[in-house]
Amino acid sequence: MSTSSTPAPDGAVDDPDDTRARTTGAAAATPAALLTPTGSVRAVRSRVDVQDVRPARLHRPSDLLGATLTTLLAVVVVVLATYAQNTTTGVAEDVQGFATLLRRILFVPVNVLVGFTTVVVPIAVLTELALRRLGRQLLQSVVAAAGAMLLVAALHWTFLAFGSAELVQGMSVRLGGQWTLTIPEYIAMLTALLTVAGPRSRRRSVAWSWNLLWITTGVVLITAAVSLAGLGLALLVGRVAGLGVRYLGGVDPERAYGDALLAGIRRAGVEPATVVRVPDPVLEADRTPATLTALAQLPAGAPAQRALVRASGDRVYDVATDDGRHLDLLVFDGDRQVVGMITRLWRSLRLRGLEGRSALSLRQATERAALLAYAARAAGVRTPQLLSIAEAEDSMLLLQEGTDAAVPLSDVETDDIDDDVLHAIWAQLSLAHAAGIAHRALTSDVILVEQRPAGPRVWITGWEQGDVASSDLARRMDTMQLIALLALRVGAARAVRSAAEMLPAADIEAIGPLLQTVALPRRTRDEMRVHKEVLAELRSALVARLPEADVQPEQLVRFGARTLMTIVLTIVAVFVVLTYVNVSQIGPVLADSDWRYSALAAGLGLLTLVGAALTFVAFSPVRLTVWRATLVQTAATFVALAAPAGIGPAALNLRMLTRRGVSATLAGATVALVQVSQFVTTLLLLLVLTVTAGVGSPTSSPVSPAVLIVLAVAAAGVGVALLFPGVRTWAQRTVGPTVRQTLPRLIEVIGQPWRLALALGGNVLMTMGYVLAFEAALAALGQEASLVQVALVYLTGNTAGSVIPTPGGIGTVDTALALGLSTVVGINLGVAGTIALLFRVLTFWLRIPLGWLAMRYLTRVGEL
Repeated sequence: MSTSSTPAPDGAVDDPDDTRARTTGAAAATPAALLTPTGSVRAVRSRVDVQDVRPARLHRPSDLLGATLTTLLAVVVVVLATYAQNTTTGVAEDVQGFATLLRRILFVPVNVLVGFTTVVVPIAVLTELALRRLGRQLLQSVVAAAGAMLLVAALHWTFLAFGSAELVQGMSVRLGGQWTLTIPEYIAMLTALLTVAGPRSRRRSVAWSWNLLWITTGVVLITAAVSLAGLGLALLVGRVAGLGVRYLGGVDPERAYGDALLAGIRRAGVEPATVVRVPDPVLEADRTPATLTALAQLPAGAPAQRALVRASGDRVYDVATDDGRHLDLLVFDGDRQVVGMITRLWRSLRLRGLEGRSALSLRQATERAALLAYAARAAGVRTPQLLSIAEAEDSMLLLQEGTDAAVPLSDVETDDIDDDVLHAIWAQLSLAHAAGIAHRALTSDVILVEQRPAGPRVWITGWEQGDVASSDLARRMDTMQLIALLALRVGAARAVRSAAEMLPAADIEAIGPLLQTVALPRRTRDEMRVHKEVLAELRSALVARLPEADVQPEQLVRFGARTLMTIVLTIVAVFVVLTYVNVSQIGPVLADSDWRYSALAAGLGLLTLVGAALTFVAFSPVRLTVWRATLVQTAATFVALAAPAGIGPAALNLRMLTRRGVSATLAGATVALVQVSQFVTTLLLLLVLTVTAGVGSPTSSPVSPAVLIVLAVAAAGVGVALLFPGVRTWAQRTVGPTVRQTLPRLIEVIGQPWRLALALGGNVLMTMGYVLAFEAALAALGQEASLVQVALVYLTGNTAGSVIPTPGGIGTVDTALALGLSTVVGINLGVAGTIALLFRVLTFWLRIPLGWLAMRYLTRVGEL
């Protein structure tokens, strides 16, 4: 929206905080003079042209973050109420002993206090909102309060209907001689209402209402009118409802706009003639008609100002003065600081040396930016001079000199970037490093080039993320970032040559291990992902220039995707084991079994890992040891907790091959060939067992009719399905890519018969190991079945685990094995379920700790 001011009345002299600007459609006055810090009176323009775009509502990321964290905290309260009853109920019982005495001592009865708070607080808060004509905020407050009460009612019903006895007990308090589930809905309602009503610093009714609410919660808690867990959950639910409504509905911006912005500029010691907003990506992403209309009225801004917007992500204004100067105004907004703080904190935790301390407040971020600007200027670096700082509303203003004649490096044509420009860029960075200052965020937007007859002048801006007294690693990172962005602009060879002409050889050699995408700023990182070959070209150019240079990547990431995956899998494993595995059932099953057969089944289960490793080694395009391949298959037993059956081993095999330098295409073909060979071997084994089972048998049909029926039905089903063109097309579309992927690799392996023999032996060892382990589990509980029946039941159950994508086949494999034993072998369903449980414990659950150890080891040595 475009704004402008009107002339002030003659002789008017007001405080700058009371400055009024006229927004389109509304008139107001501006002061004619200002009182300077020395006490003298300075004239103020009677008319200031302000062109800006003020959003009607803001959806603050801090509200979404707060709602998320509060939800997690509410879950923690529920968990503590369930599993830490000695604490929650203990507090209630301790208070219960003197609750009656407290009720007698208290002058005002508890129910009267609760009633007063519940009635008066909403009336007072909503009345103030109505008097201030904040109708939207009033409506949102009512919606949040109603939503909080509905959430409490839903939780109350859910806990009573589906909650465990421990949970209900933990959320209950003794009333009238019996334990009663209590989640005070009025506490949640008031919390949600006050959360949306506005900050206590701006609403008197909100300030004293919060105080009254805390007094009421304290009284009801110490008088045992509510449980500790119930009270905490009610407060958190109300907070979640309030923050959720506030984020979805948006809030009035508390940033400095219009009058407040002009007052802040004047407090900074500058009397503006015009203040023009530089369009930024946030505004351009807002497609509302009002914003689009306002954007159409804004000038594009100078190239340097647009680059400043891209680099900082904050609001930028062009401030023109009467003497013809054009200054850059950076506005840091408090609501945007939250996202930046989280991003910097995450990178400082995850990466080594790439991020400094994360600023915890808007003022700290501003002070850091000012410190770096002053330090860089003092070191002789050509950077815009910071003139002054001011505060206005929930914003901090930084006023600095403009660089209108310069253009960002990203806008300079490649042909115009000659050696003089490259040398000038390196010279400016060298000045900063000589003073111990690191930039930490060098992109093509913070490097400005000004072409002059006497030679190019280079500016470096955007020091907000920098460090004074920086570490050697931080300065090496700067050098690496600069050489990477120059390589994107002029090529790797010229970038390396320009650096070698301006820097010592030791500095150039030191950046080789840091040439990694993760170490680059976001803008450069995005460009590097488009031109992936540039990093490889840089490493080659470094080695060509300095043959002794080490370009092996240095470990910069404290924890990456593999570490996070290990942590997540560990949590999932603990959760699954605690919730799914009924330990009280496992004990009797193991106690009633023959331990010798149980030990045999467990040993055969471990032997299957060796079989899978042999197949992997046979088809691997690079040399692998059987021991290392076996460790990978062992680690896959741990990954199986979070991946469907068969997916975990394939993923780890693929990861190991790519870590060994195998291309992604060849590694994928190898893993696919391993899986296809296992499938084919399984079918051949089933056929051989079916045919040879009748040799020497006294009956003409040793295979049970049920087995024959199952095989016949399966074969007939496949045959009938293939009669339909649609099914044939689907089969070709599904199987075709796998065949085309594995066929070249298969042809290559056929030329080496020992590989085929090793793969066949490994697959037979793996499949028969599981079949014999399953038969040993039957024998451990005194049951018998033919080898064909056992093989058929096991293979069917394992296939069910692969078809239905549950982690590790949990539930599906167990159920399929039990049903298979009951229908094919004729074992009682209860006994069959016990056999299936014993088999899974011995061949799945007991291997998980070994898989975790193998995963940790392989991650530490760099195999995964």
